[in-house]
Amino acid sequence: MAAEKRDIYQHVTDQIIGQIEAGTPPWRQPWTGGQSGVHFPVRHNGEEYRGINVLMLWATAARKGYVSARWMTYRQAQELGGQLRKGEKSAIVVKYGTIEREGEDGEERSIPYCRAYRVFNADQIEGLPEACYIRPDPPRDLGTTADPALDAFVRATGAVIITTEEPRAYYDLARDHIHMPPIGTFFSASGYYGTLAHELTHWTGADARLARIRRFADRKTYAFEELVAEIGACMLGVRLGVEPQFDQSGAYVESWLAALKEDKRAIFRAASEAQKALDFIMAQAGKETEAAA
Repeated sequence: MAAEKRDIYQHVTDQIIGQIEAGTPPWRQPWTGGQSGVHFPVRHNGEEYRGINVLMLWATAARKGYVSARWMTYRQAQELGGQLRKGEKSAIVVKYGTIEREGEDGEERSIPYCRAYRVFNADQIEGLPEACYIRPDPPRDLGTTADPALDAFVRATGAVIITTEEPRAYYDLARDHIHMPPIGTFFSASGYYGTLAHELTHWTGADARLARIRRFADRKTYAFEELVAEIGACMLGVRLGVEPQFDQSGAYVESWLAALKEDKRAIFRAASEAQKALDFIMAQAGKETEAAA
């Protein structure tokens, strides 16, 4: 697998900036067009991709109309007995690692690197074992009634949920609780749980948990934290089979774009923090996520 020589951070950031400016950020992609099901993209061996790779492959799947969750390199497809169809184009994923280098003082140091690789969706490959052609289910249609299983999941996280008639959903950092309007005031139950997923992601950022909000205080916290919550809400929604709700106001989009244009690694950090938030929520609820590379 040959590594990409371009600046992968800038390449991915430019792609995502373009998608946000077009009104189609990649964390919205799993439901666009009604063809793609709800799933996390997985490698040839069934391990889930994580962080920025999830966003990149969601965007490619939505743009190309792929419905399978499985991705692999050309060589991996051959090893599984598959044959890439003529003219098919690859997607980019990234791999993180470290290399040991000697510094000027003679001490060995671990230098992090980010390398790009090319992968193909199973829908682009013929002759693979049937198990490779994953056909996920669409999001659950919850109607307007509460879902006991989702309510139980939220309770299991330990998050304190306060419900009043105040027509706002938010996480109160000082009091460490989530406020939600009554479920009956939402147009659909999926809207309620999607909004709650956004606030749960904020909840993970408190000092008593992942301490994310304080750690990123010098990086335009509000815009960055909202970006993390948007991505985290989508990841949690996919995990639970519920379409999340997004609040893409003009102010949010403008602040996200400013942050991404100033720092080409910001979207990588946001995706990483969203993944950590998802892992924390699932662990708290007793449903550990797979720790795939």
